[in-house]
Formats: sequence, C-alpha cells, structure tokens
Amino acid sequence: MKEKNLLRKEIEKYLQLPFVMAILLVVMNILVYWMDVYSGMIVTVFIFLYLGVCAYMYFRKRPNIMSDLVAFSFSHGSIQSALIKELAVPYTLVDINGRILWSNKAFYETIKSDKQHMRKHIQNIFTDITLELLEMDPEDDNRRIVHIFQANRNYRVEIRRVDVQNLLADELTQDANEDDMLFAIYLYDETELVESLEEKEKIKLVAGHIYIDNYEEAMESTEEVRKSLLVALIERKITKYMQSADAIIKKLEKDKYIFVCQQQYLDQLQQGKFSLLDEVRSINIGNETPVTLSIAVGIDPDHDDYTKAYEYSHMAMDLALGRGGDQAVVKKGDKIFYYGGKTQSSEKSTRVKARVKAHALKEMLITKDRVIIMGHKKPDIDSLGAALGIYRLATLMNKKAHIVINEITSSIRPVMNNFVGSSVYPEDLFFNSEQALEAVDSNTVVIVVDVNRPSYTECEELLSHTKNIVVIDHHRQSGEIIEHTTLSYIEPYASSACEMVAEILQYSVDKPKLRPAEADAMYAGILVDTDNFVAKTGVRTFEAASFLRKSGADMTRVRKTFRTDMVSYRQLSEGVSRAEIFLENFAISEVPTDGVDSPTVLAAKVANDLLDVAGVRASFVFSKIDHVIYISARSIDDVNVQVIMEHFGGGGHGTVAGAQLLDVSLEEAKEQLRELLSRMREDGEL
Repeated sequence: MKEKNLLRKEIEKYLQLPFVMAILLVVMNILVYWMDVYSGMIVTVFIFLYLGVCAYMYFRKRPNIMSDLVAFSFSHGSIQSALIKELAVPYTLVDINGRILWSNKAFYETIKSDKQHMRKHIQNIFTDITLELLEMDPEDDNRRIVHIFQANRNYRVEIRRVDVQNLLADELTQDANEDDMLFAIYLYDETELVESLEEKEKIKLVAGHIYIDNYEEAMESTEEVRKSLLVALIERKITKYMQSADAIIKKLEKDKYIFVCQQQYLDQLQQGKFSLLDEVRSINIGNETPVTLSIAVGIDPDHDDYTKAYEYSHMAMDLALGRGGDQAVVKKGDKIFYYGGKTQSSEKSTRVKARVKAHALKEMLITKDRVIIMGHKKPDIDSLGAALGIYRLATLMNKKAHIVINEITSSIRPVMNNFVGSSVYPEDLFFNSEQALEAVDSNTVVIVVDVNRPSYTECEELLSHTKNIVVIDHHRQSGEIIEHTTLSYIEPYASSACEMVAEILQYSVDKPKLRPAEADAMYAGILVDTDNFVAKTGVRTFEAASFLRKSGADMTRVRKTFRTDMVSYRQLSEGVSRAEIFLENFAISEVPTDGVDSPTVLAAKVANDLLDVAGVRASFVFSKIDHVIYISARSIDDVNVQVIMEHFGGGGHGTVAGAQLLDVSLEEAKEQLRELLSRMREDGEL
C-alpha cells in the first residue's frame, strides 16, 4: 500500500507540473513588457489561453486519468493473482497459529486435496513444519529455509514472514496489532536432487588398507609345511571378503594390502562390523598364534579428493596399530569410527622397535639443552615413575631436566617425599605449569609420558610452545592425539609406562645407573598398573622389573611405602560393599568422597578388588570430584573395557580404562552405563 501511495503522489506532481511551468511564463512575460508593451500584451493573452487549457485538463480529465490508473492497478493485481494461483511452485499463506488461509492450485495438487478440506493447520499436513519454525528473528530477514521429507518426497521449504500492515490500507491498519503476522510458505520439490546426491555419495570411491598385525609371529608358530597353506587361507579370506564389497584389492607386501571400493559397499561392511576380523582370527591350521588384521579406511566427506582420502586411510591405520591392532578404523573427515578391538593386544617378543625408539630419543636429546617431562593430570605412580626414569636419562646425558606436576595426589605423595626437599635432587626438579611455560624455548624438548591425549596432560598449552615433542605411552590411541610429535612411541601391549621407560634406559645408555628412590618409583609404577603382576603382565614386564631390581629397587620398601591406613582401608571396604552385580557379570559401585584424599585412586583400588569376586568379568567404579564423574573400569581378560569407555569419551587399554562425565549425577552416570552394557550385550559385543 505504501508503494501505491507513493505512485499517487508522483502522478499528482506530474499533473501539477504545467502550473509550475506557468510561473516561468509569467516571469518571461514581465521581461517582454519591459522591452515592448505591445509584445507583452500578446504574450499575456497566450499565457491565459495556456492556463485555461491546463485547468481544463487538470479538473476535467484528472478523474478519468485516475480512473484509468485505478483500473490498470486492479487489472495488474488480478494478473498477479492469476499468476500466483497458476504458479508451478506450491504456495500457501498461514497465520501465526499455523492455520492455512489461502493456497494456490499447485499446493492443492501437491497434498492431493481440495479447498473444502483446507481449513486446517499446516502441521496436520506437513508434520515437520512446526510452530517453532514460524518464530523468526527479524535480523535473519524474516526468512527461514528447512528441508523435510513427506509422503516419500523431499521438499525444501522456504518460510517468509509478512507484516499485515504492509498488506492492508492505512485506514484499515490504524488499529491493527503489530504482532499480527502472516507466513508465506513455498514448497520446492527436491526429491530428484536428493536422490542424485545420494547416488553420487554412494558411488564415491574410498581408499583402504589391510595389514596383518602379527604375520611373523603367526608364521613362526606354524609348522614349515603349513606356512604356505596359512598364507593362502588368509589371502583367500581377504580376497573373498573384498569381492563381496565389489572392491579392487592389491597386495603390496607379504602382510600389507590396499583396496578401493564404492562408499555404498563400505556402509555394508560397517553394518557387518568388518566381520573379516573374526573370519581371519578363526583360521586355525596348527598355528599357535591367531592371525589378526588391522583395517583402515579414509573418506573425504567435503570434496571428491581421493588423495585426501588416501591420507586419511594412512592416519586411520596409524590409529588402528596404535590401539593394538585387531580392529577396523574408519576416518571420515574429523569423525572416527572404531570396530572390533575386542581381543587383548599380545606382547611382542622382539625388542627392535624399543631399540630404534631409544636410539632416536637419544639423538634428539643430544641436540637439545633442556628437557621438560610431564604426565597426565592427577598423576599416579606410573606417570611419576616414568617421568623420573626419563629425568635420569636426561641427567646421564648432562641435560637440565624438570618434571611438571601441579597437584600432589595421595597416590604419589609417599614417593614425592623422597625427592622434595632432598639434598640429592635440585630444588627445581618439579615445575608447575607456569614455571614450565616460562622455561620452554626452541632448545627444549617436551617429553609426555603415560598419556597420549593433549587435554589429559598436566599442561596442554606447553605443547604449543615447542616443536620438539616426544610421546611415550602404553594406552591405546583415540581420536584425540598430540599432533606434530617429533617422536611417538605408543605400545598398547606394554603393562605400564615405567616398563617402556625401563627398556629405553637399557638401550640408550651403557650400564644405566638409577638411584634407589627412582628405581623404587618405577618398580611401584609397574606393580600398581599390573595389580601386583597379575594383570597385563608379559615376559618383558618381568625383565623390566628385574632390571629395576638390579638398579636398587627394594620390594619390601615399596610395599611399606604404599601401605593403606585404617581409614582408607575402611573406605575401600565401603566401596566394595556398595557394589551391585549387573547382568550377572559386571560389578558397578561408587566410592565415598567425603574425607577421601584421592577418590579416583580409591575407585581404581575398589575396581581391582571387585575382580576377585567369582563371576565378575569387569568392574566399573564411580567417583565424583566437583562436577565431574570419574569412571574406573577394570577387567580380567575377555572384556575390553577400553572399548566400553570410549563410548563415554574415555580410553585406556583392554583391561584398565577410564572416562570422565560432565554435568551428570552419579545415578544418571550409572544408568547410562547400564544401558550401554545392555545394548552391547544384545549386539554381541560383550
């Protein structure tokens, strides 16, 4: 209506223009009188004739002109109305409550209805168009676009808010409510477009790798005459499985394959949870060691960049191997999906990798002036023991070294008392985060022990202040990794970080010498992580313990150091007594927090004790600190608690794992665990 008013004013100006021009003629007439009176009189006569004609045209013809304009306006409006009614795009007008007021012919045809049945709410016809969608922010241009699926068709719905005051005449809207709004809804059928995009997505190629984790070990455990048969069976299983996915597979090395398949078949493999892992593991022709595979797939979801997809597959394989193998990892952009990984990673008898990593670490330390070592937040004895082992290696190479610790927990306090205030060790042996950030420079190497997730480290910011980063850990990797590491040594089969550091010491320095307090700390780290050499213990674990024993570790002294007082023992007993048995095989409990110095350490002890109960395959113990719920998960052998904890964003390794939950109560956290265990059992994952 505003546009019409403006048009009317413009026409009025146009009609009044001759009278304005008459003023100029009068001025001209005065000038003519000044030059010649007779000529001025003639001009005056013609001016009066001109004004008479203009007045006649304005007062007699103006109504006709305006009538013609109104008729044109109505004709133009009717043409627009007819065009909207016959518009091929379905269009409807609804009020603020979603009630349909008017629709065009295409809309009726789309919903296969007639006008008699149209006095209803839009949500009764399109359930996905809710009243919440009509609540728009004026800053968004009063426009919203959503995509819905209705009656086997895909629609792009464009909703525009229309102000009633802009549609009605001014005299009709003087008393109108400013909140009265109408909504114009346009429906664009994009079914064919969606189907085409889905088809394009299905035929997109994805790259993948298959590695045989323990090829050498499997061959060594098989009789000579059956080795070729074992290789043939493995290749047959892999080839047949990939043929079912219409994939092209090529053998690169004796234990490495590369394959390419369409993404639609990858979905099929994911639904089957990569059953090839179980098929190959079930091969038994006399081989004492079961054959396990690692499968990695890379997908670039944003672009059809196959080079990027190939890089993603390599990154996925690094994750699969870093998590112990016997699993499939699919990396789709920033999203990572894990399958398998149920079996415990077996100990590698060869020490070649440990020797290579030790030599690389030694070469790096030679070129640097300072070493800063840090473990995870709320450090335990394994983290501290490994840090002390690296500290001793750095000092043997005449390097200045510091250990980052922000909080001295009850689990490390007995050991810390041997170092803090000791005349044997420098006062700056231990740094907090602020001191570490001040000390780091380009000639500093940061060594992270017993953790491989940046958010779990004592000082995550420290990782961004240097390009020289070393990671030494025994936990399986997750999607969150420390990037740009110069050296990464992650072995999930190792019992503890102290075991790994003990091996590094033996290969880095000739006849390494540890002080008794350091040997005790490292020995205690192995002792605690293996639950007194019961869980996740291999030959190399005892060899590392033997090295530490020779270096001065005293078992009696360690045992006395970590004895529990009566109050803590009662708290431990209370945690065990609160346990409930869920699904006959899983113990779930919680520990008290009032008066407890370190609830997470207490929870870990309770979880270990619950494994001694007959029939318990895994234990989960909850503790609460501030607004964070901590879960300590333990198992004996046949349940991989690391896979379970990954559902909560946590990790660890097969028999020892944990997770953290934010902004939930203890009961809510327990219920989430129960639901997860029930679902995993139904899916056959437990």
